[in-house]
Amino acid sequence: MTNSLIAQLVVPIANERDARATCVALDSVIDDGVETLTVVHVLEQTSGYPDKAPVEARATAAKSIFETVETWFQDGPEIHRELRYGIDVVDEIIATAEAVDASAIGFAHQPESRLKRLLSNTESYRLITESEQPVLVFSRVESADSDETQTDSEV
Repeated sequence: MTNSLIAQLVVPIANERDARATCVALDSVIDDGVETLTVVHVLEQTSGYPDKAPVEARATAAKSIFETVETWFQDGPEIHRELRYGIDVVDEIIATAEAVDASAIGFAHQPESRLKRLLSNTESYRLITESEQPVLVFSRVESADSDETQTDSEV
């Protein structure tokens, strides 16, 4: 039986470390109910200022991010790559979700405390409040001893 909430899932990924942690967090959720996983990486551009790094270097990093997810879920759902360029990362994620007719947007939260994130992370708040699709947050708990990640799925 297909869970229509996650059938067409859009997952924003920030960097290589986030890609690995997100894969671990999604591993307990990804099953036969997920038909398509669209991985979106936004190359943030600055209006009127030089970009943080050369576009070619950031595009190469994005390719590595996509390959990490594709390798992790090689026996899983169909995976689409979505590389976007824009000034506003949240707008680009939402635009991707709308373009692919996503059933939901899912992401793994960053490792800082939940209270700090709720009080200071306006991007997460904007994503939750501005998206037409439901937003699923997959929690991850970083081990103090290693770089391994454990998950508690929180929807």
